[in-house]
Amino acid sequence: MGLKWWPRELKSGDLIRVKVGILWHYGVFVSENEVIQFGEPPLHLPRDESGIEVCTTDITGFACGQIVEAAETGRKRIPPEKSIALARARIGEKGYDLLHNNCEHFATECVLGTRNCEEVNTIRKRFQDWQASHIQHKGDRNG
Repeated sequence: MGLKWWPRELKSGDLIRVKVGILWHYGVFVSENEVIQFGEPPLHLPRDESGIEVCTTDITGFACGQIVEAAETGRKRIPPEKSIALARARIGEKGYDLLHNNCEHFATECVLGTRNCEEVNTIRKRFQDWQASHIQHKGDRNG
């Protein structure tokens, strides 16, 4: 997807993220008093995924003392009012899954209209590259 991220003044309907440890946490910015997110920032891992749900917090709770970045989405986004309505309609929704239904999937779907998770995509690509390399090296040794 290749979004550009910047620490800037946030606007209603922005796709936002914050670095928490080694992971990024994503949400939809509504106002200083409302950020809609799929689960709280992952301060403690591992965690029980069954209790994670779409919820709201304020920007301070979302940021966890870190710098919040906003995506430069350009024209390829859903109008901000609709993004917020989509996110609010999902408050209370469960079904979190780290690989298939996480905070980045949620936020990108609400703002961009497509479910995407660059972190998972990167991990999958690295694993596939490793696997291909490993199979190639194994074949070289057997040949």
